[in-house]
Amino acid sequence: MTTLPAGPPAGPEHVLEQFRDLAVGPTRFMTVYACYELGVLDQLRKNDGTGLPAARIAEVAGVRPDAMEQLLHLLVKEDFVAYDESSGGYRASGLARLSDDEFVRAIRLMTMIKEVCLRQLYYLTDSVRTGKVVALEKIFGFHGDLYEACAEHDELRGAWSAMMDQTTSLIDPWFFENVDIGYGSKVLDLAGHTGLGAILTRKYNPEKNLQVACFDFPEKREDALENFRTHGVEESCSFIGGDVYDGLPKGFEVVLVKHFLDQLGKENAFRVLRAVYDCLEPGGRIYALVPTYPEDVKESSQADFFPAYFLGCSTAEGGPQKVSTYKQWMEECGFTAIEKITHEADKRPPEMIHVHSILCGVKE
Repeated sequence: MTTLPAGPPAGPEHVLEQFRDLAVGPTRFMTVYACYELGVLDQLRKNDGTGLPAARIAEVAGVRPDAMEQLLHLLVKEDFVAYDESSGGYRASGLARLSDDEFVRAIRLMTMIKEVCLRQLYYLTDSVRTGKVVALEKIFGFHGDLYEACAEHDELRGAWSAMMDQTTSLIDPWFFENVDIGYGSKVLDLAGHTGLGAILTRKYNPEKNLQVACFDFPEKREDALENFRTHGVEESCSFIGGDVYDGLPKGFEVVLVKHFLDQLGKENAFRVLRAVYDCLEPGGRIYALVPTYPEDVKESSQADFFPAYFLGCSTAEGGPQKVSTYKQWMEECGFTAIEKITHEADKRPPEMIHVHSILCGVKE
């Protein structure tokens, strides 16, 4: 992320350098990812540390030596790879410092960017203008959003779900460790998909005698009920089919809204927040898990990614908000005593883009 230096305003040279850095972003990305797809990164990581000539690397990859030399220049520039002038050999440098798990995490993120974002963002301007994910129509002939398209297109589902599973496996335990649900509460897991959130709510609150309902579209009912049976929670977890925009069932003490509110623009986010307010008992609480921008957007890389992802690749609306913005929205929808917890930086892997917050509000 490029930031302006402190002191007097930068001259035109700095601004032009920023444009240059933006211009080479896609080519830098694809050079590194092509080296992954050709097996070059694995080949160098698994070598014993002795330098490999470009011709040998190219032979294993099945490409021309001169083409391989071209690709390796960026890896050397970024210190992923070191080059020995005297021997003409290449060896893993920065790559060698990564564990197998760290390397896989980084490649999952890169794969999601390639499959879900790179092609689709060619149509970002059209998506913003029309309020539709135009790329899904142009590339796949699909009318809808990314999450619906994933059900029909393996390359999208595989890339997106692997990265999302990686994120939720880290953030969901943190969420449930920081949510205070009273004994015997009736809990609604909004947009709960096929019941994992309801199952986790019981798992992290085993002695609280909770009744948890998963709310989502009716077609997810059978999968959710099967998941409840598999995990032995069918007596305490149920499924309610419906559309949140048509209203929610009433009588709940807690509503959980995870990985959902950020997919919505302001108008639809208000519709959801008001529906949640109406379904809660007096004194009931909403716990919303959302990625949030820092109050100064220059302090994170989220603005580099999320606007384009949501508007051009995902739902054609939504994106993270600052905590102060979510707080204002919740207050306008009737909630009071709003509190927030933000995921600590030392608990996030360095390559992670998301910074999640939990926002809690009370219906008086």
